[in-house]
Amino acid sequence: MKRTLVVVVVTLLTLATLGFAQDRAQPSARSEERITREVRHELLMLPYFGVFDYIAFRVDGSTVTLLGQVARPSLKSDAENAIKHIEGVEKVDNQIEILPPSPMDDGLRIRLFHEIYGYPPLEKYALGVQKPIRIIVKSGRVTLQGVVDNDADKNFAGVRANGVPGIFSVTNNLQVVPSK
Repeated sequence: MKRTLVVVVVTLLTLATLGFAQDRAQPSARSEERITREVRHELLMLPYFGVFDYIAFRVDGSTVTLLGQVARPSLKSDAENAIKHIEGVEKVDNQIEILPPSPMDDGLRIRLFHEIYGYPPLEKYALGVQKPIRIIVKSGRVTLQGVVDNDADKNFAGVRANGVPGIFSVTNNLQVVPSK
């Protein structure tokens, strides 16, 4: 009887250990959702993450891949450092591109900001700390990233950006997500 009890206990412990090891190797969808929420939060809390930076990410199990472009080199490492301590994140693949320093691009960024966020139909997007329309400028080429409430706002932003002198091209990647 004692021997049978010992065998049952050892078997249960072995199965529990194997199950635990399997759970650690394959994070559940619920675990990925939690990691996604925490990564989003940590990135939004970065102190120098501004309207001229765009950071996206992808969660694949315990690996987080960072994507996008930033104007400040320190923001790339700050983003990686902010998320590598999150429970469940075992690897960070930092593919964020650092935009080259350029006085011409800096001037374009300021003019674009005023053209887009100073336009009355788009002023509502200027409220709040994190601006939903991201303005990425690389060698005179502009990419608009982020979200707006409707197609008209997306088109307004694109037209306003195209109207700034000195720009070679504008790519409008704004997504339309109606506000609730």
